[in-house]
Amino acid sequence: MSIALDATYSAGSQLTGVGVYCREILHGLTSAHPDQKFQWFYRPHRLLRSLETPVPRNCKRRLLLDGWPARPKLFHGLNQRLPKWRPPRSVTTFHDLFVMTGEYSSPEFRERFTQQAHEAARSSDMIITVSQFTAEQVHRLLHVGWDRLRVVHHGVKIPTSRHNEPPRERIVLHVGAIQARKNIARLIEAFRILPKDWKLVLAGSTGYGAERELSKADERVQITGFVNKHQLDNLYRRASVFVFPSLDEGFGMPVLEAMAYQVPVIASNASALPEVCGDAAILVDPLNTDQIAVELDRLVGEPQHAEKLRLRGLERARQFTWGTAVAKTWDVYCELGC
Repeated sequence: MSIALDATYSAGSQLTGVGVYCREILHGLTSAHPDQKFQWFYRPHRLLRSLETPVPRNCKRRLLLDGWPARPKLFHGLNQRLPKWRPPRSVTTFHDLFVMTGEYSSPEFRERFTQQAHEAARSSDMIITVSQFTAEQVHRLLHVGWDRLRVVHHGVKIPTSRHNEPPRERIVLHVGAIQARKNIARLIEAFRILPKDWKLVLAGSTGYGAERELSKADERVQITGFVNKHQLDNLYRRASVFVFPSLDEGFGMPVLEAMAYQVPVIASNASALPEVCGDAAILVDPLNTDQIAVELDRLVGEPQHAEKLRLRGLERARQFTWGTAVAKTWDVYCELGC
């Protein structure tokens, strides 16, 4: 049986967290099941960009159109939506529902997202969520029974260590799009407690509400814009602290990345982040700027505390692998008779 997946969000070089997930699942499945035939479907606006990279030998590239005649028997929508045509079996991955629960986007986008989410939830034989937190939201907001929900966590790759690794710099790092739900304004305010020779680096493109979030940024705040894989690797290796006070996350991939690079983490105690961090990070109330500042000051001032978090973080990151995510995704297909 041919298995089809929506590969749209894996195309291009500037991948978001969803894009990384799509890439890892797509390539992981084709590698783990070399005798299986796969079809990677791309929506029209991304098809040309996808041609920049070859597809595996057991895979064919397809254009995703509403009237596509060669309908596969199983289709996996990797980002919370399905095509209008319906295959006999369908799976959808839901990453988050923050658009529906907070003022984090325009009303027009919220309306369109909500409609697509409800349609995908109704049409899916099985739904994969990237965290238990997101599963509970899909159950509550989209009225999906637990019998159709399966939790498959993201993975992370542990970087190789280098000989003569340079010492950490006085950098507090945040990775992710600069937007309202990322709580950047409070992070900037909390950062001011640190000595003047410390720098806050915000690595990520700008999004909804960025101007307001950055309104109090000064010369100690470095805004990089989107960073490529090499640049991000460099930042993780240089940073001394990673802070992620997000108001709402369906998973929170950057905290695992920071842990994999042995950067001590301060993260929000909200949404999916406690589920991902376990006891390997300092968890704070994202609405309490003073608490963020106190924990940041403590982490910077107590090297032994920071060292314990580095070790815990690395051990925690090792528990999340893309191989496991791929295997659990395949198990969902098997439940549907693949």
